[in-house]
Amino acid sequence: MSKLLLNLRNVADDEIEDVTALLDQAGIAHYRTEPSPWGISWGGIWIRDDADQPRAKELMAGYQQARGERVRAERQAALRDGTAETFGSLLRARPVFVVLVLLGMLAAAALVLLPFVLLRG
Repeated sequence: MSKLLLNLRNVADDEIEDVTALLDQAGIAHYRTEPSPWGISWGGIWIRDDADQPRAKELMAGYQQARGERVRAERQAALRDGTAETFGSLLRARPVFVVLVLLGMLAAAALVLLPFVLLRG
């Protein structure tokens, strides 16, 4: 029976390619399911043989450790160079978007707190 190795929710395309290449190199049979059109399922990378699951998880752990270190180093380098996206740079680049998101957050918080304000008064 197949086992899910990686849920593809919020997974970058390059990471999907890296993981499938890693599994191919290790000779682990796998397949990929695509996300559903309605967002019910996000898709995944599945291991075909249960016996390969422990080895696949071990490979994934090593890959994720290395990827995490690389991405953190890239982020630190971008912050040092001044090329990283920050709140200030996003506000300068897309002020309308930032204001609308902040207003949406404020409206959501107001709707959540409204019953407490009404019950108190």
